[in-house]
Amino acid sequence: MLNEFKAFIAKGNVVDLAVGIIIGAAFMAIVNSLVGDLINPLIGLATGGVDFSNLFIDLSGTNPTSLAVAKEAGAPVFAYGAFITAVINFLIIAWVVFLLVKAVNKLKEATARKEAAEAAAAGPTEVDLLKEILVQLKK
Repeated sequence: MLNEFKAFIAKGNVVDLAVGIIIGAAFMAIVNSLVGDLINPLIGLATGGVDFSNLFIDLSGTNPTSLAVAKEAGAPVFAYGAFITAVINFLIIAWVVFLLVKAVNKLKEATARKEAAEAAAAGPTEVDLLKEILVQLKK
């Protein structure tokens, strides 16, 4: 069973997945910074300084001064602003990931076209030549 486990871990797919998770976690920090430090302040500026994350409805009737005070007191609140902020962050992150994937795909396509052009310019491969010889010998 130990040998099977070693073979499983040594497979390329598992290693690729691990690398992808590590790079994804590092990329997540970059995207979170982009959203939190650059884009959200611009949205706040465009909306007149409204900070959605602090919008809430007090369900206890105690009228706390802020969401933090209500949560600290343990008062039930309907924190719809946090939800709005999460939706905005999701949309921004999804857009950034979309642009990144689009750029990577464009790069892959350009590389594939270049390799195809190089292969076409190089002439027939050994396999193609052997197949042609086989056809000629069968005649």
